Amino acid sequence: MPLLERAFVAVALCAAAGTPADAQDKLKIGLISTLSGPPAVIGQQQRNGLNLGIKQLGGMLGGREVEVIVADDELKPDLAINKVKTMIERDKVDFVVGPVFSNILQAILKPVVDRDAILISANAGPSSYAGKECSPNLFVTSYQNDQVHEVLGKHAQDSGMKRLFLIAPNYQAGKDAMAGFRQDFKGEIVDEVFVPLGQLDYSAELTKIANAKPDAIFVFLPGGMGVNFVKQFRQAGLADTVTFLSAFTVDEGTLPAQQDAAIGFFGGANWAPNLDNPENRQFVAAYEREFGAVPATYAFQPYDTVMLIASALKEVKGNVADKDKVRAALRKADFKSVRGNFKFNRNHYPIQDFYLVKVAKRPDGKYQTEIVKKVFVSYEDHYAPECPMK
Repeated sequence: MPLLERAFVAVALCAAAGTPADAQDKLKIGLISTLSGPPAVIGQQQRNGLNLGIKQLGGMLGGREVEVIVADDELKPDLAINKVKTMIERDKVDFVVGPVFSNILQAILKPVVDRDAILISANAGPSSYAGKECSPNLFVTSYQNDQVHEVLGKHAQDSGMKRLFLIAPNYQAGKDAMAGFRQDFKGEIVDEVFVPLGQLDYSAELTKIANAKPDAIFVFLPGGMGVNFVKQFRQAGLADTVTFLSAFTVDEGTLPAQQDAAIGFFGGANWAPNLDNPENRQFVAAYEREFGAVPATYAFQPYDTVMLIASALKEVKGNVADKDKVRAALRKADFKSVRGNFKFNRNHYPIQDFYLVKVAKRPDGKYQTEIVKKVFVSYEDHYAPECPMK
């Protein structure tokens, strides 16, 4: 993979002659995402969502033409640090957007903050920056990692499930997943298994599940990990006796590969393609026209990030030199999210609704998650009160 890939966004609309924005340079957005290996499907959705948002706004944010600089972190924290430094120091990006994985976010935040740049995470939402270590230069447009998993824990508890088997990757988001699930579930955890990030063979774990005979499993295995696990779980015959609860394991990024193997499996989410509001209907239709696929959360969150940046630039009239004013404008979140209710908490993580979703096959043969019920309304994460920002 090339170390750095540039994507120049075509301009469809021009600012009116004589405005201050005419004299300004291009607005530069650096996207750091995982675009190679099994998780590449997630990074591709991120890039698609970002580019679609810019295209929908005519290639202009705050009256300025946009240039997107894309870097593949290859799921390697050290490499991500170097690429982000290059974005900021050589390419002079105004905003860094991404990444997919929490371990990458933990690696790149300090280099970004040390250079007084602004990082907007369009997926990773680790607990480590939601509380005491919150940063004025970090904004999260996705969720705090625990929250999506809390949806499944509450559903399991409310549904009377007694015995659960938990499985997640051994990194920060995996640990947050386990903590999130346990928040509301008070039954028995028959086993809790952490696997290496990127593992693709689950024969040993499936044997453990079969022997444990749980009421349900809770699974957090994103990208290619989830593709393989779902297929192997179904092939092992466990779907007939064990309820499948998951987060980021069966979603629009993995469903094209999982297909019928995932039908009927449950997930937790802050959004779904069939969420019924005008902004979401427009976004989903535009994404499907542009890319011929159903968007995932990984696509809508960077799309919302573009709308957030656009709202802030409108407030500061395209001038990003005064970072205090830019941060204040971002905190207002003066845009309509495709997820509906959205505002920032004091820690710059969202306050939003969460849903139980279920995999379904559409009449056109494509697969998507669909809302079963709303589980949390205007939900704040548990770490925000520890954040010293006001």
